[in-house]
Amino acid sequence: MQNVKIGSSYSRVLLLATFVMAVALSLVSMPASAATGAQEQLRAFVDQIKSATGSFAQYVVSGSKGQARAPQRGNFSFQRPGKFKWDVTQPYAQQIVSDGKEVFQIDPDLNQVTVRPVNKAIGSSPAAILFGSGSLEQNFKVSALPDQDGLAWLRAVPRDGEAGFVHIEIGMRDNLPVQVRLLDAFGQTTRVDLSNVIPNPSLPALTFTFNPPAGVDVVRMQ
Repeated sequence: MQNVKIGSSYSRVLLLATFVMAVALSLVSMPASAATGAQEQLRAFVDQIKSATGSFAQYVVSGSKGQARAPQRGNFSFQRPGKFKWDVTQPYAQQIVSDGKEVFQIDPDLNQVTVRPVNKAIGSSPAAILFGSGSLEQNFKVSALPDQDGLAWLRAVPRDGEAGFVHIEIGMRDNLPVQVRLLDAFGQTTRVDLSNVIPNPSLPALTFTFNPPAGVDVVRMQ
């Protein structure tokens, strides 16, 4: 089967899924003067949390109308370094799994699994953050934002002008990421709310293993 282009919706979901779980892993290298409030909480997150599970609600807001579309809801889990599962359950099923080497996108409606090397799945900068070949400061310009809604905020602007998005903002509370907002190049803001986060659960060894079921089209992207 020929390679197919992964749509912007998938790219946005994958970017947010990895950034939510990766951003904290590299902030320990930031200077102490940068984004201090959020940084301190993220340092605690790095020091104390090696894995987590939780729930998410993802909203896309149109830049022109300011109206939020119906949210996607689901559950996530991650284990450092580099393994995660982002499982959309509503309004339709979609799953993204990383075993640390490859990223699998499972689309039941298309009866298809798309497989990409992890370093090419979302672009070099976020992948480098997640898998240890770079740091947040190397790939993003990071600045503090005013506290809002009880959260400590920071903003990360990509240094790469072709990253496909304008900035990502992350809000922290009680040493955990609570909300992530991404402004893309088309003026749309995607917001992800995280809840029911359980730190350091005992995760089964097969949690991040994916074997395509029989009869499913497997599309490998290089």
